[in-house]
Amino acid sequence: MPLFLSQRDPALRERMDEPDCELSTLRNTYEQFGTINKLLGGWSKIYRNWIRPALRKKNGEASVLDIGCGGGDIIRSLTTMTRGDGLDVSFTGIDPDLRAIDFSREKNLDPYTDFFARSSGDLVETGQTFTVVISNHLLHHLDDQELLTVCRDAEKMATDVIIFSDIERSDIGYGCFRAVAPLLFKNSFIAEDGALSIRRSYRANELQQKLPNGWSVHNQFPFRLLATCNINGNQNVSS
Repeated sequence: MPLFLSQRDPALRERMDEPDCELSTLRNTYEQFGTINKLLGGWSKIYRNWIRPALRKKNGEASVLDIGCGGGDIIRSLTTMTRGDGLDVSFTGIDPDLRAIDFSREKNLDPYTDFFARSSGDLVETGQTFTVVISNHLLHHLDDQELLTVCRDAEKMATDVIIFSDIERSDIGYGCFRAVAPLLFKNSFIAEDGALSIRRSYRANELQQKLPNGWSVHNQFPFRLLATCNINGNQNVSS
């Protein structure tokens, strides 16, 4: 249990979310997300334990949706993993911020990947479904009603599994990030906004209380939480 960060501070706001933030700094932030998510995001393990088992069942009909895709680096990483495993998968990234979508489209080289400036509710209205629905660093940005809405939207769109990955609030994680991030990430919002994100993030028991019935929270090293829902009732995860 953290002492310094014993309580969430959801009133904090990251600079990159400001509509008038400096665009070149924002684009550097999107660029550097790829590095920090490779170092700390744990998506290779998430892919092995959760995503790949679901995709393999679909015989070339598999699809993945990333809600709040930001700069699109998670989709690019998962594309590399799926292609390496010989899986034919289509990817869709959505984010309400057109700046993020513009950046993601510029970086996208895969013909089976699309990025759209839309919300999860927009896709629900069109009746679209996906094998796997994911998000990364989204949940701590949402208020209680928004979190519940995104979870319900994901339940309507996912045919197999939902995995929402986020930061776990921790004194140790916060101290390490504050010490290291300014040295590694220059000319971006990562060092400043990342510290704010940790302060806004959940502990496992706090997040479990916010989620709908049928969802589970798992701890993942280092300082990560996975909020998951198996639509078909199967438990695919391994340690």
